[in-house]
Amino acid sequence: MESVWDYPRPPRVEAGTRRVRVVLDGVTIAETTRALRVLETSHPPVYYIPPEDVRSEYLRPSRRKTFCEFKGQASYYDLVVGEREVREAAWYYPEPTSRFEDIRDYVAFYPGRVDEAWLGDERVQPQEGDFYGGWITSEIEGPFKGAPGTSGW
Repeated sequence: MESVWDYPRPPRVEAGTRRVRVVLDGVTIAETTRALRVLETSHPPVYYIPPEDVRSEYLRPSRRKTFCEFKGQASYYDLVVGEREVREAAWYYPEPTSRFEDIRDYVAFYPGRVDEAWLGDERVQPQEGDFYGGWITSEIEGPFKGAPGTSGW
């Protein structure tokens, strides 16, 4: 069992060890065994998928940008499958800080904005809130930042 309170701050990037899969409207948008995970105190891991393992025909650049004090400026993608559009369902760092160069252009998905997010054979639970995109599995212990009242943690 991993406690998010044992994760570092500033965050750490490490290789994931399991298959990661993201599905929207029955279409596998991304699938890889080469994901990188970012671990940060109080947050479930966020999985970043190599761009070559993401079906880019379903990604549409969004105008949204946010800033992370550690990773730099993030850009966002909307997902479009047929008639279905999910705004700002994924993000990436086109020019991350030097410490996070490994995740350059890798794509992270909000598990709560897609129909299914899988880590190995386990369906992921989304981190609460609409800002953080952590992936909660049975081997991760909280409490997790993101729920109402946790912004000051």
